[in-house]
Amino acid sequence: MIEEEEKKLFREFVGDVEPLDQSGHHLKQAVDRNSPTLVSRRMAAVKVSDSDDNFLAGEEHVPRVKPLDTLSFKRDGVQHGVFRRLKQGRYTVESSLDLHRLTVVQSRQEVLAFVRDCIAHDIRCASITHGKGEQRENPALLKSCVNYWLPQLDDVLAFHSAPRHCGGLGATFILLRKSERKKAANRLRFLEPKS
Repeated sequence: MIEEEEKKLFREFVGDVEPLDQSGHHLKQAVDRNSPTLVSRRMAAVKVSDSDDNFLAGEEHVPRVKPLDTLSFKRDGVQHGVFRRLKQGRYTVESSLDLHRLTVVQSRQEVLAFVRDCIAHDIRCASITHGKGEQRENPALLKSCVNYWLPQLDDVLAFHSAPRHCGGLGATFILLRKSERKKAANRLRFLEPKS
């Protein structure tokens, strides 16, 4: 009884509707790639404002890596044992950034903001998921950009492609510089006599 009342109420609310075509055919509207609207949207996506302090290069200057290449970088002064632990995924990843579905311009802004945010919050180890880009028209584009951008950031001490169980070649682990606050805390911890 209640079921019939609900059906009647539903029909009154919805009104005259026709079921969708179940044949699986979907009409695609032709897109004019040179329409003024699309051209202006494309230009706006690429345009970087004058107030932008992002010094990372755009995709046109980026040396390319292959989708299955391992990313690896270590600044002078980073101990081999520390770098080995990073490569093995033995540091706790405290923050992560996913670049999937972002453009190069958006990724460039996100990577710089992410690293700055990590430093501001005393994060020592982070990860960036960029994907391998194997099936893309422009293979490994974001991966190449991340590989090129990270060494330009002084706060990035080292990075390496993640171990297989943590994202593998589609993600990169980053070791960040300790903040002055953390350095001071470590000095105090190691200088205090143990009881």
